[in-house]
Amino acid sequence: MKEIARKVKFLNPVNVDKITVERDYYFPNAFVIDLPLDAPPDHAWQDIFEREWKMSRRLWERKIFVVGDKLRLVTTGNEIENKLNWIKKVVEQTNKEIDGYNQTFKVEKELCKQIPEEDVKECIERIRETLKEVLRTY
Repeated sequence: MKEIARKVKFLNPVNVDKITVERDYYFPNAFVIDLPLDAPPDHAWQDIFEREWKMSRRLWERKIFVVGDKLRLVTTGNEIENKLNWIKKVVEQTNKEIDGYNQTFKVEKELCKQIPEEDVKECIERIRETLKEVLRTY
């Protein structure tokens, strides 16, 4: 069920000595850096974040994943400051996009209120019947 999405930001203050930085096992010239967030992102934030970072023109040097309440950066050791600044911008842009997502959610929620409840119940019943038919074969 679609819900209001939460914004996520980097944990602040952060103890840099507790940030995991280790060599990547799959790519010999790469490192894994776990950047702590203030909360685990919900699915909407993760989807928007992934779209935002993949729009970068320099994907071959870095990959980034959401892992719990961290952003896991896999990258070479070159230009770390630029890469961290890039990630900060991606997080900021993601949070801006969350505002638009939430506005759309509010509009959709209002539109849903206009559908008569009996139509919703009928639709749910049709979905359940279809589920029974389709899933019965497994």
